[in-house]
Amino acid sequence: MTHVHDVIGVGLGPFNLGLAAMSEESGQVDGLFFEQEPDFNWHPGMMIEGTTLQVPFFADLISLADVRSEFSFLNYLQEHGRMYHFYFLEKFHISRKEYNDYCQWAARRLSNCNFGSKVVEVHLNEWNGEQIYQVVVQNLARGNEKSYYTRNLAIGIGSVPFVPEHLKSQLGESVFHSSEYVYKKETVNQAEAITVVGSGQSSAEIFLDVIKEKGTEADIHWYTRSNGFFPMEYSKLGLEHFSPDYTRFFYQLSQSKKDELLNSQDLLYKGISAETISEIYDSLYEGTVGDKQMNTRLQAMSEIEHIECQDTVWKIAGRHLINGDNFQRHSDAVILGTGYKPAVPDFLSPISCHFHWDQHGRYEVEENYVIRSGLEANIYIQNGEMHTHGVGAPDLGLGAYRNSVIINSIAGREVFPIQEDYVFQTFGIQKANRRKGTHVIR
Repeated sequence: MTHVHDVIGVGLGPFNLGLAAMSEESGQVDGLFFEQEPDFNWHPGMMIEGTTLQVPFFADLISLADVRSEFSFLNYLQEHGRMYHFYFLEKFHISRKEYNDYCQWAARRLSNCNFGSKVVEVHLNEWNGEQIYQVVVQNLARGNEKSYYTRNLAIGIGSVPFVPEHLKSQLGESVFHSSEYVYKKETVNQAEAITVVGSGQSSAEIFLDVIKEKGTEADIHWYTRSNGFFPMEYSKLGLEHFSPDYTRFFYQLSQSKKDELLNSQDLLYKGISAETISEIYDSLYEGTVGDKQMNTRLQAMSEIEHIECQDTVWKIAGRHLINGDNFQRHSDAVILGTGYKPAVPDFLSPISCHFHWDQHGRYEVEENYVIRSGLEANIYIQNGEMHTHGVGAPDLGLGAYRNSVIINSIAGREVFPIQEDYVFQTFGIQKANRRKGTHVIR
């Protein structure tokens, strides 16, 4: 044991990459970060040409905590000689392709990020009477393992694709989760009958991409259990739910109230962007000009109950959830936009017995994003706390705020200012009066 870090981050998605940037630039927290992939890539299986972020470019790695940072998106543009190009572009929402390139640029500038490094185990240890973590990391290129030591952990491994249990057995080359779409696109292009399942942004983008590519050449169906193909809530006051103020209000509720509230907020985070809906409609309209036919079907309120292989094609059986009617369809390719679920990593197994779990098997999480446990050393969670902190947990716009809370908590002082008041509306009965006041969440 030659050195004990303040924090070791596992996983380098946007949230832990932001934590790495804020730690290194502030100089107040000694951080080290590991990612098993060889380089940064954000949802590469959904990197469909032309798709954009659903949040403004200000939701980069650090700007909403420190707009002066060298790791801001605007500095990325400046460094690449693209500032005037972006100025004349006049768009608030950047492409996913550019966001991914921006994050790769930031990762290359950081000395505390290590790619191609897989965390295999985490153990408790002791150093000078202090409880610390031993993090065992495998270098995937060389195959050797090395131990690192830290006072805190930051888990940022993200979520994993979710597929309903009754459909898992059919997964393969032509039945797959939406996260694999780009990798399986050749299979889709060769199919004459294509089925998309799900009502979220990913399903909508895939359906749009398929009808653009296949047009009248394929039979394309889109099914969802939702009551319709509805737009995501994107009004200005609705967006204030993705704020520190709403996070604080939500955190103070009982867990039963939190779960009840989340179940009623689907359209805050599960809907489709109005722009994508408009583009889908325009494509369908243009595809039928001159009495042309597009073999498309958009059917809501419908559940896919069974998929089985029949004579080299897939037989799909479903049921309409409102009138109870059954339906069948044959398809060459089935794309499941069935969402994601939080992941509990195997490398935490040696210490997970110390964690506190709720009745649904989820982490109990403190307000400062620490997993509640019987441990002295903290484990911070990134995007695994929607059930405790609300709909903003996976939102890129709250990443810099959460990282500010984490860094302030680790440092034990205010490294990044946190305001008392960020939005115009009041979510609880009381509202802070000191708009410019700051505090530390410990």
